Amino acid sequence: MEMRYCMECGGRLVMKPHREGGEVPWCGTCGAYRHPVFSTAVIMIVTDRSRERVILIQQYGRAKNILVAGYVDQGESAEETVRRELREELGLEAAEIQYNRSEYLARTNTLMLNFSVAVENDDVHPNGEIDAWDWYSRDEARAAILPGSLAARFLNEYLDRLEAAET
Repeated sequence: MEMRYCMECGGRLVMKPHREGGEVPWCGTCGAYRHPVFSTAVIMIVTDRSRERVILIQQYGRAKNILVAGYVDQGESAEETVRRELREELGLEAAEIQYNRSEYLARTNTLMLNFSVAVENDDVHPNGEIDAWDWYSRDEARAAILPGSLAARFLNEYLDRLEAAET
């Protein structure tokens, strides 16, 4: 998503070389560079301690299996967001958190930070944001996740690495 107008004054932005390299949006009215603004969210592969089962959820009236996700609040680290979202949405506590990778999702102008999270126990207590959830074996999770989605890419990459490390 391209920034066209200054977030401070509303003036038209133009691309201008930055002293540290590359072109950055420039506001001639403010006389300042304006770096792109986007949201940041975490998206989690939630497993049991053995990493044999994965939780998939459904939300917002959509019968599509996805991963647990949530936006990073201002002043919050990504790891704090993982813990908070896990606690809020599923009533679970993280035992282990591992960062995997990130991907920009243009449709929502969001940088998605992918984590794998092993939880303390499997006693799930979902909140009102979750329409449905279930534990799936690795193979079941691969088959049940929304095909072609960012969630599917993250899940399949994680499971591929996990299974390669086990052989």
